[in-house]
Amino acid sequence: MTIPNDKASLRKIFTLQGDKTLWAIFFILVAISLIEVYSAASTLTFSSGNIFKPILGHAVNLLVGFVCVWVFHNIPCGWFKFWLPAWVVFVALLIFLPLFGTKVNDGARWIDILGIRFQPSEFAKGSLIVIVAFFLSAYQTKKGADRHAFKYILLFTGITCFFIFLENFSTAAILFLVVVLMMYFGRVPLKQLGTLMLWLIGLGIGVILLAKVLSADAIVEKVPMLHRLTNFTARIDRFLGKDDQAASDSTRQLNAKDFDIQKEPQVGHAHIAIAKSNIFGCGPGNSRERDFLPQAYSDFIFAIIIEELGLIGGFVIIMLYIILLFRASRIASRCERSFPAFLILGLTMLIVVQAAVNMSVAVGLVPVTGQPLPLISRGGSSIMVTSIYFGMMISISRFARKRQDVASTDPAPAEATAESAPAEPAPAADTSES
Repeated sequence: MTIPNDKASLRKIFTLQGDKTLWAIFFILVAISLIEVYSAASTLTFSSGNIFKPILGHAVNLLVGFVCVWVFHNIPCGWFKFWLPAWVVFVALLIFLPLFGTKVNDGARWIDILGIRFQPSEFAKGSLIVIVAFFLSAYQTKKGADRHAFKYILLFTGITCFFIFLENFSTAAILFLVVVLMMYFGRVPLKQLGTLMLWLIGLGIGVILLAKVLSADAIVEKVPMLHRLTNFTARIDRFLGKDDQAASDSTRQLNAKDFDIQKEPQVGHAHIAIAKSNIFGCGPGNSRERDFLPQAYSDFIFAIIIEELGLIGGFVIIMLYIILLFRASRIASRCERSFPAFLILGLTMLIVVQAAVNMSVAVGLVPVTGQPLPLISRGGSSIMVTSIYFGMMISISRFARKRQDVASTDPAPAEATAESAPAEPAPAADTSES
């Protein structure tokens, strides 16, 4: 009798459990990533001289990502609170990043440990979301979150976003926005959130004015906390068209002949790729702009997707992230406890907001940033962290489903939630039958 039980236990461990929709979204995004990165990485293929080297490295990253999903989806969601001490480690890495980090595109975002290069900011984001979910659940009352929760959340968020902001403004802004959304759904008093927004508007105006004043001074490049201001203001000016004499009018209308594609190759070739697309696109592997578009396999892969798969392909990508958001919201509504509910909402919004920023950059709605398309763009740290998020979300879906199954099979549960509790006590006859 022992052997069959052991086999059943092993079969249960190695079976993909949890919400099937989340699993389906994960595998569809992975499949799209394999096809489009293989097509968009033509420049890497040319530089390496090996047609399979870029895609094999990307496939290995996706395989590691799948292992991360499988491992984390088997961990009970209550154990994710042990991520709290990891926040100290990741913030410490962020502090030393400007000194020992590897600079790429004037930004020190990567760090090498034992030959492994990764972005500490990617892991710091997840640990902060766990902290926010913990405080929102720990200070949750019948009238909403206690006022002290806002102070603790703002303290941890301020520290994390500040050190991320020094080298990566867009990542810090996205993370802060997600935390604000979590506090809103966590029923933090609106007065506190309103005061925070006013302070943020004032701080934002101050930073922009400071950047405008100091960007012309060469000394700003030598100051660790201000060396990114020149790049920050330059991107905003290019997006608004203020650096082009032909585009100095307030309507920002620019003729194609007046656009300097050598000065803005990313924006120019991304717009060309989208303009050349139609309903169905030119087909996978037939992109032409991939040979001219910098970061076609990463930051601007959505433009290549639209060029090859057409408007339908772009619509499918958008719908996958929207379905992910709605599915996570439904799973959160089924959670009996507040910590996993807030956690899955935070992780999902982190993925969806980042995807929205990436796609907005590709179509020219926002200035150029360095945000990859989650689980599609090429990049080891981004794929691993996003896969961990998926594993945690699927683990939460297993927890919620189990609680729902227990509630549906037990006619008189001993402990009922506020949502499922009956208006009147269960009769004695029902209790005896159960």
